Amino acid sequence: MARVHVIDSVEQKYGEWTLCFQWCLYDYEDGKPENNDKGFRFIWKNPEGKLQAARGQARIPDIEAIIKLTEAAKKQGWAYKGDEKTI
Repeated sequence: MARVHVIDSVEQKYGEWTLCFQWCLYDYEDGKPENNDKGFRFIWKNPEGKLQAARGQARIPDIEAIIKLTEAAKKQGWAYKGDEKTI
């Protein structure tokens, strides 16, 4: 398991739910900094504003949702942070 620290996030409402595109630090339980990773994720917030984790999966309603959120991240200047480390 990893503890996830959100560094940057953009959101788009879909009805009462909110789809988030986030740049995160994944802090693994062994506590060793060399085992931490950064990466992007999509995750939903329920109508109460709480994250809805779904075993690492988030259903994306359509390609337009991906485009809107990644373009918003580009405008905020953090969409290319994944280039810091290649997998």
